[in-house]
Order: sequence, then C-alpha cells, then structure tokens
Amino acid sequence: MPEGGSQARDAMVALRAEVGKAVVGNDAAVTGLILALLCRGHVLIEGVPGVAKTLLVRSLGAALDLDTARVQFTPDLMPGDVTGSIVYDSHTSEFTFREGPVFTNLLLADEINRTPPKTQSALLESMEERQVSMDGRSRLLPDPFIVVATQNPVEYEGTYPLPEAQLDRFLLKLVMPAPSRDEEVGILSRHAAGFDPRDLGAAGVRAVAGSAQLAAGRAEVAKVTIGPEVIGYVVDLCRATRSAPSVRLGVSPRGATALLAAARAWAWLSGRDYVTPDDVKALARPALRHRIGLRPEAELEGETADGLLERVLAAVAVPR
Repeated sequence: MPEGGSQARDAMVALRAEVGKAVVGNDAAVTGLILALLCRGHVLIEGVPGVAKTLLVRSLGAALDLDTARVQFTPDLMPGDVTGSIVYDSHTSEFTFREGPVFTNLLLADEINRTPPKTQSALLESMEERQVSMDGRSRLLPDPFIVVATQNPVEYEGTYPLPEAQLDRFLLKLVMPAPSRDEEVGILSRHAAGFDPRDLGAAGVRAVAGSAQLAAGRAEVAKVTIGPEVIGYVVDLCRATRSAPSVRLGVSPRGATALLAAARAWAWLSGRDYVTPDDVKALARPALRHRIGLRPEAELEGETADGLLERVLAAVAVPR
C-alpha cells in the first residue's frame, strides 16, 4: 500500500480507537460509520433508548476535525429549521438566505422518525444531491457531507416511519443491540470512575482525522479492484431479494451499488486492494436490510429482513 494510503488507513484506525474512549462495545457500528465516511454515504442507526446511539455519533464528531451539527427531530419541526430559510433583513431591506444546520460536514439527525414526512423529505435533496434548492437557487453543501440519523424501533406513538425513497438514500442501516453483561459492567465502571458523557473532552476524545485524511482514504478506496465474479455475486444477491415470495419490495440497483461501495471500503480498511465475496457477505445485512419491504402477512408470521438475507446468502452460490 502506498505511504499516503497507509497513513490514511492509520488515521481511520485511530478514529475507531478514539471513539472507543467514550463508547463501550458496538465495534460494528463504529466501523460502519467509518465506512460511510469513506463512501460519502449516510447512516441510519436503530436501537432502543439508552444504548448510546447519540453518544456514538457525538464521539465520532469529536474525533473528527470537521464541522458538526445536531438537529433534534420533533413533530413541530419545519423544513426550514433543517435546510434554512429566506429571511427579511431590515437593515438592507432585502431578503437573504439564512443557512440551516444542514450546512455542515456531519449532521446528526436525532430521532428522525419523530418528525412528519414533510420535514423528513426536506433532507432528501441534501442527502442525494448534496445541495439545497431555495428561492430558485441551488446552494451546495460542504464536502464531505454525511447524515447520521437515529431512530427508536419500539415506540409508535408520535412517530412517522421513513418512506422507502428516503430509506434507500442511506448507505447503511446499523442496529445497536443491548450490551452484553461484560460490556454493561464496563459502562458502569466508567461512570463509577467519573465518566461524563456530556464532556467528551474530559474522556480524552480528541480530533485525530480530518478532511485531508478522508480525501486520501477515498482516493485509495477508489483504487481497490473488483473482479467481475464479485460484481456478479452482488447482482445475484440483490436480484434474489426481489424474487422472494415474502417480499413486496426488493433491493434496488442503488442498493447493489451501495453494497459494492461498502465492501470496497471494508476491503481497503482491512488492508487489501481487492474485494472478496466475504467482504460482500460481511456488509450485506447493514447495506441491504433497510431496502427490503416485506409483505404484511410475512411480517405477521415473524419474517424479518435480516432473516430473509440469511437465507439469500445461504442460497446464492459464492464465486470461487
């Protein structure tokens, strides 16, 4: 690996270690966020309250030398509260555009499913086109621009499920489970020793990577080779989800592209310059689970997207 690529990879490894100073366990979620940074992709994090979803993203922001912003999504949040709005300046007697929190590098959209579809859709253009159109003008967002959204899977009162079109814009959906006993002992031990999740600086979290390291890492990821047999494997996996009897909506070509991009970044982060079928299998669930719509009768029978993907991965022939 070239020296610049090695330094960029070292910075990503250091980033993972830095987040670990504040977050116990959840290594898969931390790695998923780093992969998204390398792919310029957005991430949806799902988990019950109290499993450190917000702390994870805040820690990532503290470990990055980038601009970060947080929006707490609520039922009364308006689109302009996210993207910005046109305001009247009494000093100049002119209307000017006031940028919203979306004009940042890392946007934490906390509890995104608590706001109505009108406000949720305000993020669609920003996530896909990385711009905001207002008053007949398109305003580009900073580069990089990553949305990390959190949502609670168990509360239905006052929540608005994300539409399929918006779910498809997320590169990965990461599920944060409850910690194991050992991890929970570690969490409580840290708090007993004086850890304050509101003061990440006191926990020793510092910025170890910035836009230059991310740009170098992305340039190296783009050099990772992908054999035609691996591309065919990705296509076969995604097509298999569309033909499953329990599925009303299978993985789109955008989902196949996302899986390939994530597998490519994972191969580079693992120190390889080529993608293997195992890379694809490792990223299949986080890259595809949120793009699968199950039939209501299948959900009533206990079918899940992860369960379907398990069967698809077992059924589709792996290239040798």
